[in-house]
Amino acid sequence: MSLPVNAPPKSGLDASPVVELRQYVLKPSQRDTLIGIFDGHLIKGQEEAGMTIIGQFRDIDRPDMFVWLRGFDGMEVRKNALAAFYEGPVWAAWRDAANAAMISSDDVLLLKPAWSGAGFDLTGSQRADLPGDKKPNRDNRLSGIVVIRIHHLRPGAEADFASRFKTDAIPVLAALGARPLAAFVSEHADNSFPRLPVRTSENVFITATGFDSTDAHASLEAALATAPAWQALQSGLARPTETLRLSPTSQSLLGR
Repeated sequence: MSLPVNAPPKSGLDASPVVELRQYVLKPSQRDTLIGIFDGHLIKGQEEAGMTIIGQFRDIDRPDMFVWLRGFDGMEVRKNALAAFYEGPVWAAWRDAANAAMISSDDVLLLKPAWSGAGFDLTGSQRADLPGDKKPNRDNRLSGIVVIRIHHLRPGAEADFASRFKTDAIPVLAALGARPLAAFVSEHADNSFPRLPVRTSENVFITATGFDSTDAHASLEAALATAPAWQALQSGLARPTETLRLSPTSQSLLGR
């Protein structure tokens, strides 16, 4: 899942102890426009401000959705990094063009690793060099997919669910050939940068898993439907699990 690089991200498990999962609703046919702006102009400025752009994706099932993940070294670092970027020259230069492509950017979950070592390991992950005259587009993407599952839990259930998932579900997924990338639970700390809202009332457990293709993911889903340990985990959820099938852009650190 590595690409050649400009600047390597922080490496090691839990390199980003605070992570945002951001889902943007875009205006019709504007997703590739936004990805061109984001991949071509906004990654470097954000990372120079002190954050890690972990992955950015086209949602396979929702053509007007852009999904991305960014990480921080902590909540105070998040506050300072976001202030530096959103008050800085890169965002000022591209803000209007980016916002013109969007309908909504407020669907944001604030997360932390579900257990020690459950965060993204970006060791060796590198972002492809992109020539100045080459814009990322629909043909410039990675071949695999990343699947994010959002399990909606009852209040206070995150630790117990994470423990059961680690013990019961991970062996099942491994036996079926899944490639787990990370697992997170809700970070309930106060939003350190209220200018950007987050869904503070959510109690979630989230997994990110890599697959070679949509067919490989479909095969896994069929097998999980008859796996008792997996089905037991799904009982008692506050509401049905969301499954996001995501195609990484050419500049995503997550992908294959």
